[in-house]
Amino acid sequence: MNLLDIRNLSIELIGDNQNILAVDKVSLSMKEGEVRGLVGESGSGKSLLAQAIVGVLNDKWHVHADRFHWRGIDLLRLSIEERKALLSRDIAMIFQEPMACLDPTTTIGDQLAEAIDASSLTGFFWQKQKQRHSAAIKLLHKVGIKSHSACLNSYPHQLTEALCQRVMIAIALARRPILLIADEPTAAMENTNQGQIFRLLSSLNQLKSMSILLISHDLENITHWTHTITVMYSGQFVEAGTTEQIFRKSLHPYTRALVNSSPSANFHLPAKSRLMTLPGSIPILQHLPIGCRLGPRCPRAQQACVKAPSVTNFHGHKVSCHFPLTPIKIQPKAVKGVC
Repeated sequence: MNLLDIRNLSIELIGDNQNILAVDKVSLSMKEGEVRGLVGESGSGKSLLAQAIVGVLNDKWHVHADRFHWRGIDLLRLSIEERKALLSRDIAMIFQEPMACLDPTTTIGDQLAEAIDASSLTGFFWQKQKQRHSAAIKLLHKVGIKSHSACLNSYPHQLTEALCQRVMIAIALARRPILLIADEPTAAMENTNQGQIFRLLSSLNQLKSMSILLISHDLENITHWTHTITVMYSGQFVEAGTTEQIFRKSLHPYTRALVNSSPSANFHLPAKSRLMTLPGSIPILQHLPIGCRLGPRCPRAQQACVKAPSVTNFHGHKVSCHFPLTPIKIQPKAVKGVC
């Protein structure tokens, strides 16, 4: 049984002049202990899909799905309150900008203490306060912050962005979630800090068997940390498979373009050569192409692409394309696998 099973999920943004189908029939499934990457350019709908899973979308945005199961429970049959109570207990999310997500008027210690589940505390109120403090220290140690005293007494603006991201992870771990959604957890970070955050998430997966949905626009970066990858483009499902299948045997022109833009996949090119890219840019929501939304940029586009393609399954390797590609061969050193 899948931990998360979503089939044909759509998100419609209700506007004054027109309704916009920002996410169009995207399917996503995850197993226990799995690290799945969700990849696509900015504006592809990755964050919207993640917010729909957690249930924090705007009330004016309508979510439709053929199936929306969490651990075998049909969430579509639950009331909004029941759904939020279940998901807030089992799923935690790390957002893109930790400095903006933390309360600037409250110390890190108070924010951590507030996130701790009250049901795990016993005794009188002063005893519970001491337990919250001890639990906050343990959470900081768990995410690799050893100088807990200075961190607990600091405000977010007094910490570096990398430390704030670790604090966000600690807050997310306070309720011991089963699934952790990390939305661009290393955006605008230096390479050293990026590696530290990814190694921390990897250790949580390996030691705690925590499932992780890792959202990123950088395909090459997350191939070292994920088991499986789902690719989106302009709100549509593109391709899904194991990390090795996506990076070495990509079947969709868009996925192939992402791979070709990676230096690891083009180490054979001469120095200072241009990497291969698709022309144009991702369409804006107000002017989405009909059918396959990659059509205006796709080098293999034909007349059939004016209709949305169906999903084809090649032994677990799924692709949504009328004219899928043949797999390419890349040296084994291009993908390091899960660390």
